[in-house]
Amino acid sequence: MSQTVLITGATGGIGLEFVKIFASKGASLLLIARNELKLRSMCEKLRARGLEADYVACDLSDPDAPAKIAAHAKREGLAVDILINNAGFGDYGPFAEADLRKQLDMIDLNVRALTEMTGLFLPGMIARGSGRILNVGSIASFEPGPMMSVYYATKAYVLSFSEAIARELKGTGVTVTCLCPGPTNTGFTAGAGMQKRFADIFRLTGPASVAAYGYKALMRGQAVAIHGLPSKIGAFGVRFLPREAVRNLVYLLQK
Repeated sequence: MSQTVLITGATGGIGLEFVKIFASKGASLLLIARNELKLRSMCEKLRARGLEADYVACDLSDPDAPAKIAAHAKREGLAVDILINNAGFGDYGPFAEADLRKQLDMIDLNVRALTEMTGLFLPGMIARGSGRILNVGSIASFEPGPMMSVYYATKAYVLSFSEAIARELKGTGVTVTCLCPGPTNTGFTAGAGMQKRFADIFRLTGPASVAAYGYKALMRGQAVAIHGLPSKIGAFGVRFLPREAVRNLVYLLQK
C-alpha cells in the first residue's frame, strides 16, 4: 500500500518539485493550493499515470483552511503518512511602510497554518507509530531580516518549532525536518518583489535541487537541512558575529 503524502503550495516552485518526487515513488498525493484549475489539471495527469491523487483548493492564510483539509482527508479515509508544509510567502520593504494586512496574512500562512496543519496530522502519525513532517524554513531562519522583518521572523519560528518537536518525538517513529533553502528561483521571490534584487546579489538555486535535497533529509529523519554550501556557511557564521553586525549586514545586502 502506497504512502499518502500531503503537500501544501503544490502548484509551483519547491512544492511542485516535491509532487514530482513523490509521484515518481508511487505515493498517493493530497495536494493543497489556491488555484483549483491547476490542482485539477495536476491530479488528472497523475491519475492518468495510475496514481492516486486528490486536492483541496484553499488559501491557507484563511483560519478555516487547515480544518477543511483535515475534514476532507477524514471523509476520504486518507491517513497522512508524510506532511510537507511548503506554502508560504514574503514581502519586501520597511515594516512601517508595509501593508499591515499583508504582514498579518503572512503570519497566518507561514506560522499559524503550518502549526495547525502539524497539530492536526501529527497525532495520527504518533498513534500509527510512523510518519514524517517537513517544514520549509529558510536561511532567513537564522538571522533578523531588516527590509523583510516579518518574513524572517516567521521563518525563525518555523526552525525553532520544528527543532523542538523533532526532539519531543524521538522514539515515536515520527520525524520532523526543517528544510532551509537559500535564495531560490521560484514564484516566492517575484511575489515578495525581490526577483531582480536577489538575482543581482545571489546565484538563485533551482527548486528541483532544493526539493531533492529536502527529500533525502526527510527520509533520513534529519532535523535541520540547510541547502547549499553558502547557506551552510552563512547559518554557521552568524553564530560568531555580534547581533548588531548581523542585522547591519543583512540590511546592507537587502537595501
